[in-house]
Amino acid sequence: MSRFEETDAEDLSSDKDERRKFEINNLLDQIRETADKLQRDAATRGDLKLLSRSLKELRYAFKVFTPFRGKRKVTIFGSARTRPEDPTYQTAANFAQRMAEDDWLVITGAGSGIMEAGHRGAGRASSMGLNIMLPFEQQANPVIHGDEKLVNMKYFFTRKLMFVKECDAVVCLPGGFGTLDEAFEVLTLVQTGKRDLFPIVLLDAPGGTYWKALDDFIRAALHEGHMISPEDFALYKVTDRIEEAVGEIEQFYKVYHSMRYVRKQLVIRTHTPIAESLLSAIQTEFRDILSEGTFEVRSALPEEDEPELEGMSRLVFSFNRRNLGRLRILLDCLNAGSIEPAKREFV
Repeated sequence: MSRFEETDAEDLSSDKDERRKFEINNLLDQIRETADKLQRDAATRGDLKLLSRSLKELRYAFKVFTPFRGKRKVTIFGSARTRPEDPTYQTAANFAQRMAEDDWLVITGAGSGIMEAGHRGAGRASSMGLNIMLPFEQQANPVIHGDEKLVNMKYFFTRKLMFVKECDAVVCLPGGFGTLDEAFEVLTLVQTGKRDLFPIVLLDAPGGTYWKALDDFIRAALHEGHMISPEDFALYKVTDRIEEAVGEIEQFYKVYHSMRYVRKQLVIRTHTPIAESLLSAIQTEFRDILSEGTFEVRSALPEEDEPELEGMSRLVFSFNRRNLGRLRILLDCLNAGSIEPAKREFV
């Protein structure tokens, strides 16, 4: 690189830094403006307490998670009542151990049962916790208690936001109302595009039928009732095998890295370039998810403003933002390096 090219690169980097600072200051100004409007609107004391506590909880949670955002994380959901001798407890612990061995962090609700099993399997160093403070004083399990990676939260909605926002995969083991709520919220967020696609695994102990029974209900009632599409079954995987659960998660990130929207375009970053033959097959197989134009392989778009990802290849296209199940199948094709996953039948 010549001296002039170095100067141009430094100027460009400086411009990006200034733009980033401007955008951050603008967002902080919006928060302050919203607070001023609350006073002007004569918001009640109860409303202000809820907003104040929520903002404090999220600020602290962001602070705790920020140093670990460079590492992949899996969130584990499941019953707080599952005993250590239960096969489901052992399955959760063994799964978490496998993920920690592969350098993943394990996030759980920090309580007992499946949450404790996840932390025991991962070990304290690879565990993060989001504990909910309940009237009967749920205490964090012994593995994560007192750790700097533990956040205690008052509200379920702020806690659930952090569970989903900070992770790269979700694994649900059998549980009660709370587990089902978490599983269906995650599925809803992914199906509607309110959360970027990631692996969702419904994991039973070997021979278990908890999630199989739910999957049967979804197929018989939701699919046959025309309330979901066949492609929506691509959004989750039901299994009773730990190896299959681990494989589902790690295969998802084999080639695919991340995605983001830039204006009307969806940018999919990949670890390796996309072959011309695969791109040609994608043009034909997935034209139904385009709102306009075609699929293009490109370098980083200027608006992405994420220098650590600039070297990655991109698949860029105008996604219709509706067919998320089909989009998940597209990612499976990128990871497989083949169009074969698109030919899989889901029902």
